[in-house]
Amino acid sequence: MTQATAHRAEYRITVQAPPETVFDRVADVRFWPQWFGPVVHADRAARSADRDEIQVWELGAGETVTTWRAARTLDAAALRITAGAEEWVFGARPDGGTDVSLHVTGPAADGPADGPAGREARLRDRLAELKAAAELPDELTIDFRDPVFAGGDVRDAWKVLYEADKWPEKLEHVISLDMTENVPNIQFFDMVTPVKGGGSVTTRSVRVCLPHELIVYKQITPPPLMSAHTGHWRFTPTPEGVVLESRHTCTIRPDRLDVLGPGTTVADARRFLRRHLSANSTTNLRLAKQYAEEQAGVS
Repeated sequence: MTQATAHRAEYRITVQAPPETVFDRVADVRFWPQWFGPVVHADRAARSADRDEIQVWELGAGETVTTWRAARTLDAAALRITAGAEEWVFGARPDGGTDVSLHVTGPAADGPADGPAGREARLRDRLAELKAAAELPDELTIDFRDPVFAGGDVRDAWKVLYEADKWPEKLEHVISLDMTENVPNIQFFDMVTPVKGGGSVTTRSVRVCLPHELIVYKQITPPPLMSAHTGHWRFTPTPEGVVLESRHTCTIRPDRLDVLGPGTTVADARRFLRRHLSANSTTNLRLAKQYAEEQAGVS
């Protein structure tokens, strides 16, 4: 039997942002779903000053989500991140930008079903997405959370937000929702909601549900105003009940501000999204609160 030969490949890209900014985009996995298309959820399962272990959920073929874990070494001083067979190096440029090098080591015969060419395409896509994320003006990203307290059991509050297919019966801002759950706790759905000025918009989302703690979502097909929209429903039990939290992270498309009307600015879009999304998700939270408190007999 022929032994596979280990090889080392290098992929490079230049980013017009400081090395520390680019380093943070890779180091802070909490925002990976916002920056990297395939990522649905990412979490640091364990951490120390210079090491961590991450778990990542990614979109697969069809309606599938796969998950994997990796241990990483984070060297902020040297601007270097190592994770298994991958090593990221962030070099400062004289113009203030960053030369990013991604070194990948592994057997030549290894790789997914689409082969080395598919693997290379995915790595180059990841570098391109990293460049876009690091160069994105801060004003185009809005990130906020809204909490609501419910004096009931976390499992009852969870039920309302988990059973998204029942939302059209209960929520005015959901016209219709077609959901599939072929794998327990992995949901895909197409949702139709009304839009400002009349009409409706259809979005497609994937959700990873971690009972009874967290439901994370990513809009695979977001509304025209946004290039990315991710978020979560978080459930934090307390001695008195449960704190329910919604989170939205949105990346605004400056080329589609017109969907809110002529003369709309980025500041206008930020205010609209904060008001509109907060109102809708808080309505969901209050519905969960009402149900949980009814089940607990709280008046």
